[in-house]
Amino acid sequence: MSNNKLYSLSFAKIYPLYIAKAERKGRTKEEVDEIVRWLTGYDQAGLEARLTDESDFESFFANSPRLNPLRTQITGIVCGVRVEDIEDDVMRGIRYLDKLIDELARGKSMPNILRE
Repeated sequence: MSNNKLYSLSFAKIYPLYIAKAERKGRTKEEVDEIVRWLTGYDQAGLEARLTDESDFESFFANSPRLNPLRTQITGIVCGVRVEDIEDDVMRGIRYLDKLIDELARGKSMPNILRE
């Protein structure tokens, strides 16, 4: 899938997949929401508004209140690509979120996921 197609995907369509992945591994929607809020700076109402208006990923990240400065500590490989080497800001944001959800599903503790 090209970057342009991934950018245009609605965050609201992918969000339930993040939740399903977490729940299959005994984690919760609340933990997914906490991760999204930590990464993007949205509060819960802002996150729910982005789900309602079906923002695409590009808009979702561009309109984030405050991308967490600790996000640069997220490292590793997602979809065969090292996240810290991704130059495009939107794609890096998408892969950061993917990596955090992967960590949640693998049973990592929330303080470790949130780089505390």
